[in-house]
Amino acid sequence: MSGHNKWSQIKHQKGAKDQKRAILFTKILGAIAIAAKTNPKPEENPRLRTLVETARASSVPNENIERAINRAKEQKDLKEFVFECIGPEGLLMIVEGITDSSNRTMQEMRTLAGELGIKPADTGSTLWAFELVDEIQDGVPTRHYKAKFPQPVSASSQNLLAAIIAGFEEHEDVQRVVTNTIVT
Repeated sequence: MSGHNKWSQIKHQKGAKDQKRAILFTKILGAIAIAAKTNPKPEENPRLRTLVETARASSVPNENIERAINRAKEQKDLKEFVFECIGPEGLLMIVEGITDSSNRTMQEMRTLAGELGIKPADTGSTLWAFELVDEIQDGVPTRHYKAKFPQPVSASSQNLLAAIIAGFEEHEDVQRVVTNTIVT
């Protein structure tokens, strides 16, 4: 009677849930480390304070939060990166993230883009379609890309685009994926 072991079912469910939490924790802790580079005190750094609150709401252990802040103090080689690519129907995409090795991460992004069936673009070749916007969200200044000229996309491409975005978001260094599509 294989497949009827309750522990094996729990193990597989817990393993999948833990893997998703690990990816979320990595993204949050990377963002904390970047925010702590400018000022490691949450009382004086609103971006860091919001990220710490987000981490606590996501059940990230306090020890891990402190380690990320200390890593920013000790290790100054964390960098934000932007990877540009062209998706289905010529839609433009920007992948934003945080890494400690830009050469490794950019090669991984190129490989992942090939696996997902999209074309990597040269640096700066898609940024013309996006603008960098500074906004205040929940009292915290944030900076992100926003499409200047949103494009419509067919229903079949929307499903493909959702799978591509999910594929990129599974990578531990990726923080956000932005496209120039019209959200329907």
